[in-house]
Amino acid sequence: MAEESSTKSRTANVERKTKETEISLVLNLDGTGESDISTGVGFLDHMLTALSKHARIDLTLSCKGDLHVDDHHSVEDCGIVLGQAFKAALGDLRGIARYGYAYAPLDESLSRAVVDISGRPFADINLNLQRENIGNLSCEMLPHFLSSFATSAAITLHVDVLKGKNDHHRAESAFKALALALRAAIKREGTDIPSTKGVL
Repeated sequence: MAEESSTKSRTANVERKTKETEISLVLNLDGTGESDISTGVGFLDHMLTALSKHARIDLTLSCKGDLHVDDHHSVEDCGIVLGQAFKAALGDLRGIARYGYAYAPLDESLSRAVVDISGRPFADINLNLQRENIGNLSCEMLPHFLSSFATSAAITLHVDVLKGKNDHHRAESAFKALALALRAAIKREGTDIPSTKGVL
């Protein structure tokens, strides 16, 4: 279960244990981009390290999963837990910018991410990856990770790789764009709920 702290510190601790995975995560949305990540899936570690660094959130994540089966459960559950922590750390969403968007290039690749911290879970992810795997990560699991994160975080998320030739570059530019968009969306701008409804 997620443990929500005060809105001043915007931190969360989440633990999830199933027959398939055992995950522990600590998140600080007002950090400096420090991370300590070990999921057992090397390329996912790389993507989450980039996400932490460029969103300037501190992230500690440990996952022990049934990788003898495949990478599905570990990657999916890490997305779920990250989303739960993100939602818990934000609290009632008072004072945040709410919306964020960013473009991020990586050499020949270019990605766009658009975020609405809306309370309405939705994800449209188009990474246009061509390979079956990057390292020991199934390429099909990258959009699934992002969708799982968005659903658990209760955010609206659009991520599109606009161009690129190298799948490593495509994926990394997508995660960096997401990081920058999240950084903009969680920025504190006041004290009101950012909605005409008065609630999110």
